[in-house]
Amino acid sequence: MAECSVCPRNCRVDRGERKGFCGCGENIRIAKYMAHFGEEPCITGTKGSGAVFFSGCNLRCIFCQNKVISRELKGTDISGEKLEEIFFELKYMGVHNINLVTATHFIPQVAEVLRKCKEKIGLPIVYNCGGYESVESLKLLEGLVDIYLPDLKYYSTELSERYSSCPDYFDKASAAVKEMLRQQPENIFDGDILQKGVIIRHLVLPNCYKDSIKIFDWLYENFREQLPLISVMRQYFPNLSPAEAEKYPALNRKLTTFEYRKVVDRCAELGFEGFTQKKGCDNSEMTPDF
Repeated sequence: MAECSVCPRNCRVDRGERKGFCGCGENIRIAKYMAHFGEEPCITGTKGSGAVFFSGCNLRCIFCQNKVISRELKGTDISGEKLEEIFFELKYMGVHNINLVTATHFIPQVAEVLRKCKEKIGLPIVYNCGGYESVESLKLLEGLVDIYLPDLKYYSTELSERYSSCPDYFDKASAAVKEMLRQQPENIFDGDILQKGVIIRHLVLPNCYKDSIKIFDWLYENFREQLPLISVMRQYFPNLSPAEAEKYPALNRKLTTFEYRKVVDRCAELGFEGFTQKKGCDNSEMTPDF
């Protein structure tokens, strides 16, 4: 981390001295850990997913529902030894897996911890991220992560720059998805609970359903021989400051049923399998209390 290139931002700062775009130095910083019941059914199950929410983020999504930890950096710095203790505490709670939520900017430290304790934990490790990943960093997780749970947020460069300050989002995220599917090409279940595999998430945004369709068309064109599991989310709700609402009026409303159905129907036409969300989940109840 002396010249940080952990994610595609390539800040090249010494994170022992300065903070990168993610807002974090070299110390692991977490906001919360808990048995979480808000993931896809095959991740959450009946006992919950052992979620560790990391502070900071290498994206700055205007609509982020966790901005208190991603942008305001609420949380506590911890050591690798403490992170290992948290993993075991979650295990003893009886959770189905250990779920690393937005750990992108801490991959080297997390990989080091997992190399020490993964075998003893004996649970699937879930890597839950925004999709803006470095392929080189993901390779550090090979053999350590069992389930990849990435977002694939945008196809359009214009949208990714406008809403996430990230014009090369799709270029980097699509390469990351390919690497994740290389590492975990097969979905393996124990009953209803996923043990290994990849689920690609996409949050449909207001006024953006045509871009959403382009994402699933791309996934079909590239993986038609073995389509990945997908999760089409409709939980968007406006979480903008007054200034942001004025600057980004297209996001200052909830998603319509028409927009969501257009995306879901296209996925069905292409033959995807996976998860959808019911109407009524577009509120703050889906966001943990940090």
